[in-house]
Amino acid sequence: MLQILIDSLRTAILITGLVTTMMMLIEVFNVRSQGHVFQGLRNHRLGQVLLSALLGSIPGCMGGFASVSLYNHGLISFGALISMMIASSGDEAFVMLAMFPDKSAWIFLILFGVAIATGLLVDLFQHRYDGCHSMHVHEEDQPCQHEHHEKRHFGWKRLLMFCGVLIFISALVSGILEEPEDTSGGGFNLLSEEWMYWMFASFSLIVLAVLLFAKDHFIEEHLWEHIVCHHLPSIFLWAFGTLLVLGLLMAKFDISLWISDNVVLMILLAAVVGIIPESGPHLVFVSLYAAGVVPLPVLLASCISQDGHASLPLLAESRSSFLKAKLVNVAVALLVGYVTLLFC
Repeated sequence: MLQILIDSLRTAILITGLVTTMMMLIEVFNVRSQGHVFQGLRNHRLGQVLLSALLGSIPGCMGGFASVSLYNHGLISFGALISMMIASSGDEAFVMLAMFPDKSAWIFLILFGVAIATGLLVDLFQHRYDGCHSMHVHEEDQPCQHEHHEKRHFGWKRLLMFCGVLIFISALVSGILEEPEDTSGGGFNLLSEEWMYWMFASFSLIVLAVLLFAKDHFIEEHLWEHIVCHHLPSIFLWAFGTLLVLGLLMAKFDISLWISDNVVLMILLAAVVGIIPESGPHLVFVSLYAAGVVPLPVLLASCISQDGHASLPLLAESRSSFLKAKLVNVAVALLVGYVTLLFC
């Protein structure tokens, strides 16, 4: 019980820190460009879907977090969000690369193609933005010739955010937030998320610089009020609560006991299990495929339906978007799984 609590807390902190960092960076780029960067993205439907599918194709959940952050800000469409969720295989992508690298490359390519096709198709019927739409450029954000001479006040809000980001960077580079088994091998491993932790630690350094030199208005309105007060609490509480409940349930029930030799049922089971916003259940299907127990259609259905932890921030921000996205994912997973079964 205690270990489940610790693991859930650690993963929730990691998810919250990564998502918050990316949301802060999005705010920085949006304000510095006077809103032009992301406004351009909103005007290109294909670009949104391609970008989101590429983010989802990055092994692990971090690319997915970036896509969900863009969606939560109303910067990409629902179809683009779907493309990320289909292209993403969560943390299990690393396991697939390690166990069957040649086949996994083809699987990722198939997922990428299905993700783009589905994202564009969804946008034909629902090209909408369900995010918070709060990324406004205020009058105080306009560039001023005296900007560099403006006095910055290092109040408790700026100091608290600075210390929080600094602690998060230290936790990333020290490996405190990694799963225990991820650090047992020693050394730097490209088939792990360690290199991504270092990458996001580098991104967090940009946030530290912003916290040092940004105007008081940007710190108060954009970072503190919008992200820290509005988004951060719900993301952490939903991530922690969901992970804790799932951890307790999975400790009681072994999902591998549900496995049977019925491939049709296995495809259905893989698609349904993919609804769980957790990296872990999908590993059962990866292992069975690597052992030759289940065919490719089962693995494809699982990969399409699940997206690891990437959808947890979406669950925190919009339960309706989470449910609709998962329903679309399951439908596509079943369709691709059963169609592929006809040719296997």
